[in-house]
Amino acid sequence: MTTFLIVFLLVFGLNTLLWTSAGLIRVIAGRTRSATRPPRRVPWSRQGPGPTVGDVAVLMAAHNEEAVIGHTLEALEVFGPDLRVFLVSDGSSDGTVEIARDHGADVLDLTVNRGKAGALVEAIRHFRLAERFEVLLLLDADTHLAADYFETGLPAFADDGVVAVAGRATTLLVPRSPTLAGRILLAYRERVYIAMQYLFKFGQAARYANVVPIVPGFASMYRTRILADIDIEVPGLKIEDYNMTFEVHAKRLGRIAFHPHAAIALTQDPDTLADYVKQVERWNLGFWQTVLRHRFHLRGFWFALLLFIAELLVASIALVLVLPALTVSVVASLVPGWSFLGDAIPPLALALGVVLPDYLLTVLAAVVARSRAYLIYGLVFPLFRVIDAILCLVALFKAVFVRSSGRWSSPSRRPTAVPHAASAEQ
Repeated sequence: MTTFLIVFLLVFGLNTLLWTSAGLIRVIAGRTRSATRPPRRVPWSRQGPGPTVGDVAVLMAAHNEEAVIGHTLEALEVFGPDLRVFLVSDGSSDGTVEIARDHGADVLDLTVNRGKAGALVEAIRHFRLAERFEVLLLLDADTHLAADYFETGLPAFADDGVVAVAGRATTLLVPRSPTLAGRILLAYRERVYIAMQYLFKFGQAARYANVVPIVPGFASMYRTRILADIDIEVPGLKIEDYNMTFEVHAKRLGRIAFHPHAAIALTQDPDTLADYVKQVERWNLGFWQTVLRHRFHLRGFWFALLLFIAELLVASIALVLVLPALTVSVVASLVPGWSFLGDAIPPLALALGVVLPDYLLTVLAAVVARSRAYLIYGLVFPLFRVIDAILCLVALFKAVFVRSSGRWSSPSRRPTAVPHAASAEQ
């Protein structure tokens, strides 16, 4: 029983319990307010006029994105002519620039691959976005905004203390992955999104917590007035979004807003293991590089970050060791004279300590995504957790010992014929 509880807590996590509790308090407080006030169209505690679509500049950095960029730009047309779209091509050698211009985007064509952060900085300067617009939306080339993205996201800026709205990610499932393995991988990624955004980020974004560790660069908004205070282009960083978020906290620029029912966008995730590994390793490397770059401060964000890092490392090591430990435990129970090892590490308790908490997350994903397929796919999700743990530890090693140029290349894309997403439901 003791082994089971220890492994259960390592896999499920104290952070999950902490921030889920904070999120539940937000839900209860919101329902209490709604019982005494008229219903709101958006999920923010303070609703006001806020900026409009005409106050927003959409900025995309792209590197060889001809397979998807046209449909992403078409998807933005549903928001009307007031929405201005800017694209910076970071050393693309395909038809990205021509397609973007054909769709009416303002295009900056950089002939040298500077890295995503460098491309964004150059575009912000070149187009004078901070001077011309109140809000900057950073959008990935493969991401489609939900039809109510601005309707639900922009009102958060009615609170002058809010300087960024973190977009909520959900997996773009159209076109359907042609392989069963691909569909399982996409389902696992969607489960990660659901768990992180419902169980962690919603609680972390509470007004008196404000410890959200990442404003994801796939589809999130910033007030342009803070851009000059953020060091966006840092040499060697693999990704920019963790660093931009840490800068907001380090310089006390304001509050980061997030709600799982607001600012939703659909993004194309990898459906092959090779692309998945490449993407996750890049994300992890960017996280560890950012952590190593920033100094600790005596503030809530850094204490929450330290708790997360400690649990992440312990859980990753535990997951990496769980298969060898299970093997030793099973063998020990079969070999005469080795039974003491089997008693010390009961195989059933060890296995259940990993599988049970992991499957609870799968049940949550099945409910949120309204898909019973997750209940079948979830049987193999613990294997992906082990892969994630290995990638996390490998990325930490690289962040400490390997220098990075910060240059990037886009992952493999699946061409899509879907012009836009009418809603976040699929």
